[in-house]
Amino acid sequence: MSALPSSDRDQFVGLALAALGAALFATKGIFVKLAYAQGLDALTTLTWRMLLATPFFALMGLMAYRDRRAGRGRHANRPVPAGSVAGATAIGILGYYGASFLDFLSLDLITAQLNRLVLLTYPFMVLILGAVLFRRPLRPSVVGAALLAYLGIGVIFGHDMVIEGETVVAGTLFALASALAYALYQLFAKPLIDTLGPRLFTAIAMTAAGGAVFIHFLITHPLSGLAIPPEAFSILLALALAATVAPVSIIAAAIGMVGAERTAVFGNISPILTIILAIFILGEPFTPIHGLGTALVICGILLFTRLTTQPKSAVQTGQ
Repeated sequence: MSALPSSDRDQFVGLALAALGAALFATKGIFVKLAYAQGLDALTTLTWRMLLATPFFALMGLMAYRDRRAGRGRHANRPVPAGSVAGATAIGILGYYGASFLDFLSLDLITAQLNRLVLLTYPFMVLILGAVLFRRPLRPSVVGAALLAYLGIGVIFGHDMVIEGETVVAGTLFALASALAYALYQLFAKPLIDTLGPRLFTAIAMTAAGGAVFIHFLITHPLSGLAIPPEAFSILLALALAATVAPVSIIAAAIGMVGAERTAVFGNISPILTIILAIFILGEPFTPIHGLGTALVICGILLFTRLTTQPKSAVQTGQ
């Protein structure tokens, strides 16, 4: 059997990496829930995640800066503007500290399934914020896709609230706030990424967020609060490496091989994998109501993805 041409092989590898990255991202909520089962609170879990992950991103930033100074890459020999560094710091604190902390608070109150489905709707918020802040037009079909997805969330929310009570309200609001913070991060990060490059931007943003998380921990917890049992440490190590560092790096490689739009499509498999893992590892319930709500959310997301990734000659993007 003849070997695949180089371009076809790169496409296959890129799509496989996109799927793997999405699968690893799907494990985040599972590891967080397992850490909570060991008696850890949201901030301690997040602090350990950042302590273990940030050095890898800092190293990535040093390598990106070295390549820049050595004349390699798209941003070769360009200066690093202080204003862009400050912007990346602020955006990193918003997107990697604020959004993550709200996300972890949410996971302490609602199922990993509902949490993941709510977070999946952040692209809708990006478009809505773009319309509000920058007067970008919103097409009715895109709004309809968003409403379909939020209808699905409402179905699951109503079911879980009847059973679990007010914790579902608080947990869902935390998840929505996390999605909003990440949407703001997405909205304002692009010009900074264009200036700094994706690796250097991510390194600055993650390092700043790690510092913010650690300061928050020191203000609210004694340093001895970082002492945890070995079983919890193994879970947190997996959270930091398998659910944070590895997927970020893999997704970046996939984007380089097949593009951002094709990579993003694979993000739609993430909630399905989270649901499967939550059922079999965490023992979370999955009723026909959950199935209906999940189907509505995923249909809304798929419709949204199709509407916003078609060529401009076929349909205006509204962006």
